[in-house]
Amino acid sequence: MKLNNKIAVITGGARGIGLAIAQRYLSEGASVVVADIDRAAIDDALATLQQQAPAEKVMGVELNVCDQTSIDAMVKTVIERFSGIDILVNNAAIFDMAPVLEVTEESFDKQFAVNTKGMFFTLQAVARSMVARGQGGKIINMASQAGRRGEALVSVYCASKAAVISLTQSSGLDLIKHCINVNGISPGVVDTPMWEQVDALFARFENRPLGEKKRLVGEAVPFGRMGLPEDHTGAALFLASQDSDYVVAQTLNVDGGNWMS
Repeated sequence: MKLNNKIAVITGGARGIGLAIAQRYLSEGASVVVADIDRAAIDDALATLQQQAPAEKVMGVELNVCDQTSIDAMVKTVIERFSGIDILVNNAAIFDMAPVLEVTEESFDKQFAVNTKGMFFTLQAVARSMVARGQGGKIINMASQAGRRGEALVSVYCASKAAVISLTQSSGLDLIKHCINVNGISPGVVDTPMWEQVDALFARFENRPLGEKKRLVGEAVPFGRMGLPEDHTGAALFLASQDSDYVVAQTLNVDGGNWMS
């Protein structure tokens, strides 16, 4: 088992990619903390995970990554339960879209608050605890293929995820002296509950029938289909394990061939 006795915190861990990573980490011997803003979703995730592992290896914590007090409380609660944090997966994110002339300040601020600022200050709080503990750690930031290039209708989301990639690079270069590896994963189009919202927004702004955009983007992936949450767990395991000790400040594309870098 590659993560035996490790403690992993996964933000946005109650569904989708986050939950799939939690399941994979449990199977590799880790204890997992599902940190999410949705209490009901946390409870559902814990029920699922406890079918796979003993209850003492799974914990749920309500977390609002836009609130520093909430971030600090999450770190404190996890340390009190498990004595430390070895792995952080920054997976919490939101999506919105609009033509440039219609983007609102509220939408702009909210996307950056969750996707970028929340990611960074969760990273900072957990990294501080790792430094204090003196045992290093692994931090994995979930970016997106949207962070690799702009899109006409997705300007702010693309920019927020480009910032995630940049902050991953800078944080990785700064924290490796503490034996903390910071890297990222850049998914492509992934069949999660969020894509129902994405598809509905594209239907509105591109005047398409519901479901058409989802079908088209899946067909356009070189691999031949949209990604699934479990498609990302191998990369997440690699970046959390000793296998990636010499990997620093990188963001891995896990997108079926959509983007090459």
